[in-house]
Amino acid sequence: MAAVTHFPGIIGQISLVAVLRWRLLRNATRRKNSRLDLIGLLISGIFGSLLVLGLCFAFYAGSYAFLSRGPSSWMALLYWGIFVWWQIFPIFVAGFGANFEFRALLRFPLSRGAFYLIGLAYGLADFSALAALSWLLSITVGAAAARPQVVPALLLMNLVFVLMNVNLERLIGSWLERLLARRRTRELFFGLFILSMVSLQFISPLVQRYGDAARPSLHIALPYLAPFPGSLAGQAVAGAAANHYGDFFIDLAGLSLYVLLFAGLLWCRFSAQYRGEELSESLAPSRAISRPMAKEGGEPAALRLLSPQVAEVVRKEFRYLIRNGFSFFLLIMPPLFIFLVTMQTSSLRHASSARELPDASLFPALMGYLVLMLTAPAYNSFAYEGHGIQTYFMAPIRFRYVFLGKNLMLVCLLLFELVLSIAFFAYRVGLPPAPLFVATLAAIVFSVAGQLPIANWSALNFPHKLNFGQMRNQRPSGMAVLMLFGVQIVLGGISALILLSGRWTGNPWLPAEAFAGLAAAALAGYFASLDALSEFAEKKKERLLEALCR
Repeated sequence: MAAVTHFPGIIGQISLVAVLRWRLLRNATRRKNSRLDLIGLLISGIFGSLLVLGLCFAFYAGSYAFLSRGPSSWMALLYWGIFVWWQIFPIFVAGFGANFEFRALLRFPLSRGAFYLIGLAYGLADFSALAALSWLLSITVGAAAARPQVVPALLLMNLVFVLMNVNLERLIGSWLERLLARRRTRELFFGLFILSMVSLQFISPLVQRYGDAARPSLHIALPYLAPFPGSLAGQAVAGAAANHYGDFFIDLAGLSLYVLLFAGLLWCRFSAQYRGEELSESLAPSRAISRPMAKEGGEPAALRLLSPQVAEVVRKEFRYLIRNGFSFFLLIMPPLFIFLVTMQTSSLRHASSARELPDASLFPALMGYLVLMLTAPAYNSFAYEGHGIQTYFMAPIRFRYVFLGKNLMLVCLLLFELVLSIAFFAYRVGLPPAPLFVATLAAIVFSVAGQLPIANWSALNFPHKLNFGQMRNQRPSGMAVLMLFGVQIVLGGISALILLSGRWTGNPWLPAEAFAGLAAAALAGYFASLDALSEFAEKKKERLLEALCR
């Protein structure tokens, strides 16, 4: 057939892949869960677009102000902001971007040029790229309103700027996947990433203390940024605005050199993938070494209080936790965040009156953030089971024990984080009044016990497979995310109204009494839901196996 069939060109190959992806998406929406997942992603995208839209007005105002009233050289600030966003944000949300599935594309007779262009197209499909393109359009509109004669030069420069950014973003993402192909490298990288994020929290205190003294040094350092992409783009626009087209073309040529450099490096990287490069953690074949059978350690005393089924599920969940370096490191983030927030608000140490709403509301607000962060995995609690989900249906165990074990492990982690966070808060600020403290703890019990039945139901209805230590394609189901935020908003609103009722009635212990009753009802509802969820799991067996075993 290859001898008689006309082989399409690059444009034809790209169009065929685009049609194939569209048909895959259309066929996937025939399933109810896929439609709900798509709806959830669309709604989440709407909320994300609100942030992008707000910044569009800021970029429009900045472009208009810099080109109409000057100085036009400050346009570099706008381009530096877009450049940093485009390169840094995809690392934070690597699981939500469109991944370049080169292994699947290698099944088709694509040319190397089509393979490269499809990789760039995937880069333009990221949320960060779409947001950056919207901001560049806002800059163009602002420039057209201020100085219409600059628009042609600005459009040409924006085109080169986009090509440079998409090539660099794809290059960084591809090399990160290569460097993080091994588990230990991933965990080391993630540990350094956490430390860098912690270090960023100290920038504000340092700037407040040493900002005035460091300002002259900053002005000295700014000229050294001139050869870099953000400064080149801003200088090119400033040259066009001043009718110095010689400077414009020099800066444009400098930016074009970056495009050629990054495109060449990306071509080499994609060429290795095109030739079938396979990244894997599998060890090289070696001769098996006989080792003595390890003796099983004694069962912890705490697990002996549980039924054998629940104890085994708890033990498995703990091993999954310490095996997954990303999840393990994320446990330090909530108390660390609380510690850093209280560092910035150490003046609240002497606040002892619940009548001061900002001071009194800080403790329940931080505890609510802690609950939000730590209960999120429960909405996709089977994410890391993979093919092991079949064991639950083959073993003589009811799903009520599975949920009890998973939820117990989550509650233990939450209790540990709560104790640590409350200790940080007491050290930095001091404990709130006794009525508010007891009410907050009762509200946590009510919130967690009220969420767990819904989270278990969501885990059965909207399962989504995740891989240990992987960064890309690690997003949960869109509907699971919507349910998480919807339940948190409802329970948070109820808790806020009950906390405020103590101020309205003048009875500081009224919220604690109300939350105690709600917590008891939520706990009763949780245990009553376990049998119903066990029967529901049998009905969702095919859905779980399909989502987690592929």
